[in-house]
Amino acid sequence: MNCRSVLFPALARSVMSDPMLTAQDIDQVRAAIAAHAQAQFPQECCGLVVRLPSGVAYAPGENLAPGPQDAFVLAPHSWAAAEDEGQILAVVHSHPNASAHASMADRVLCERSGLPWLIMGWPSGVMTRLDPVGWTAPLIGREFHHGVLDCYSLIRDYYGQELGLVLPDYPRSDDWWDKGQNLYRDNFASAGFVEVQGQPDQHDVVLMRVGARVDNHAGVFVDGCFWHGCPKHGAQPKGNKEFWSLKLATNKARDRRVDRQLRLKGWRVMT
Repeated sequence: MNCRSVLFPALARSVMSDPMLTAQDIDQVRAAIAAHAQAQFPQECCGLVVRLPSGVAYAPGENLAPGPQDAFVLAPHSWAAAEDEGQILAVVHSHPNASAHASMADRVLCERSGLPWLIMGWPSGVMTRLDPVGWTAPLIGREFHHGVLDCYSLIRDYYGQELGLVLPDYPRSDDWWDKGQNLYRDNFASAGFVEVQGQPDQHDVVLMRVGARVDNHAGVFVDGCFWHGCPKHGAQPKGNKEFWSLKLATNKARDRRVDRQLRLKGWRVMT
């Protein structure tokens, strides 16, 4: 079971990184975290490790997630209260009836927070530490966690990793398309997108409607065609023919391998 974890990004970004959480600090708060995990079971507990003038302490927080059995949303007032007491060292949450293994959403949000995360599996009591190290979720084979690793997150990550473009993020609640919102249409113009007609081209975003009256799903069109070797678009370079023949053959073989890998992962490859 992979637990979906949510942290208020605006609060997380305000925290300075490298808070120097030591193994001794973790030992001092382990029992308090376990007690909180047990008290909240079968819901996820959440809280913060704080350095006080008197030492290190665990500050239990309130979980505002609509489904607290497999997610947490740390209440803003819990964060603010801990920040008033001292320096925030780490974010804590539990995985009820699951291991302490970090989900992809945990890793994404740990990176976003800039803080170490402590995850306790309960009732096992095993706790793991997760640190921000610059990790990014893979574009293929990622878990789905709405609002953290969803179709718009995939678009943002693709544009960032493949094109070096930073797209704005925006908050989105579950089932927003059934609540009178039209987030893609309302936000894409400000991100620099314009609607085009005809066949999609490489890097285009394709909007879709899945059981909704508004566009609630999206993907990126990835064209694996190598221009010079494409029978539709390409033209053989006139110079250094031996080099280009080998290069084009190698690229075509690579594209066939990628096509097979994509199909094995459940992607639909259009040619």
